[in-house]
Amino acid sequence: MPRVQLALRVSDLEASIAFYSKLFGAEPAKRREGYANFTIAEPPLKLVLIEGEPGQETRLDHLGVEVESAGQVTAAAGRLKDAGLAAFEENDTSCCYALQDKVWVHGPGREPWEVYVVKGDADTLGKSARAEANGDACCPDR
Repeated sequence: MPRVQLALRVSDLEASIAFYSKLFGAEPAKRREGYANFTIAEPPLKLVLIEGEPGQETRLDHLGVEVESAGQVTAAAGRLKDAGLAAFEENDTSCCYALQDKVWVHGPGREPWEVYVVKGDADTLGKSARAEANGDACCPDR
């Protein structure tokens, strides 16, 4: 079942983990240095917390839709391109401690959206080629 992803850059990862654990009644599905994610069943949500600079307010890092297969990513890429949106595809990229296929687009306010599938676990936070090129989301600081 596809679910929406919300990735937040937070200054206090431990306090954020404690807060969201209480808010959603769930513990993180994955924890790594400077990173945690929650896979929430109700409402269907992937909440990603990425440690940012101490003392800075929490801010949006990126938004996403997690899908179940690489075929769904490919279909989304085609649909987005057919709709006239500038889409950037990445396959077998390591991002957010996961090996992923994904497609990126930007909303009218330059908010980054990804449609992605997790293909496996990765040992590093990593960053996608798109993030390298644009200096933003998933997962470096902007």
